[in-house]
Amino acid sequence: MSEPSFELLPGDPSSPVLLHVPHSSRVIPAEVRAGLLLGDAALERELDHITDAHTAGLAERAAALAGVRPWRFVNRLSRLVVDPERFPDEREEMRAVGMGAVYTRTTHGEPLRPEGTGQEPLVERYFEPYAQAITDAVTERLAATGRVVVIDVHSYPSRPLPYELHGGGPRPAVCLGTDAFHTPPGLTAAARSAFSPYGKTGLDSPFAGTYVPLAHYGRERRVSALMVELRRDTYMTEPGGPPGAGLDRLAGALAVLVDAVG
Repeated sequence: MSEPSFELLPGDPSSPVLLHVPHSSRVIPAEVRAGLLLGDAALERELDHITDAHTAGLAERAAALAGVRPWRFVNRLSRLVVDPERFPDEREEMRAVGMGAVYTRTTHGEPLRPEGTGQEPLVERYFEPYAQAITDAVTERLAATGRVVVIDVHSYPSRPLPYELHGGGPRPAVCLGTDAFHTPPGLTAAARSAFSPYGKTGLDSPFAGTYVPLAHYGRERRVSALMVELRRDTYMTEPGGPPGAGLDRLAGALAVLVDAVG
């Protein structure tokens, strides 16, 4: 495989902060592309809708602006290959719309892969190595600094897409996804403060929860986590267009958050 699946970008050795960017890439390896039903134009439209465009660049800018550079873990492949943030089994509620760890349906409910396609080869080749690598990264930061703050960097469309299970609620400029075990009140408060100059912030709507490697999930309180969902019209032309001035403003806000919790 020529394309790297993921990349751990080192930060300051003293930083406990890990920026996780799972959905920024549009890259699909040729052998995976061959198993998708969409034509080239339809696939490009789907990537426009499903990709958290420019979030890797935003995290890179935030890391450069922060007083203490955070670590970054970046998915270099599209979530249409595998979605590293989904459960690979029946625990995943998005399986109901064909969007578990291996998507079988598009954002608009159209077939993405042939009926009966097994997910095991893709899970084994892409999902499991990713999960192990980010688990190792979190474990290493925990050993080095005594705590970890995972900030999950995402974006979402200004209008709900058909696949969204909870798309009827508020769609603030910044949605903060939380977890009862892993998101302490101080982390949420710091995020609200950092992003408040750039629009309304809200909690767990339209997307809820945050990412913690399963080895630490519900077990290790020294691993705290927060999902940051940026509404796309605040920084780019939707659905898959170029970034605007809002990208730099939001990168600055993310840097403020990194320094506040680092």
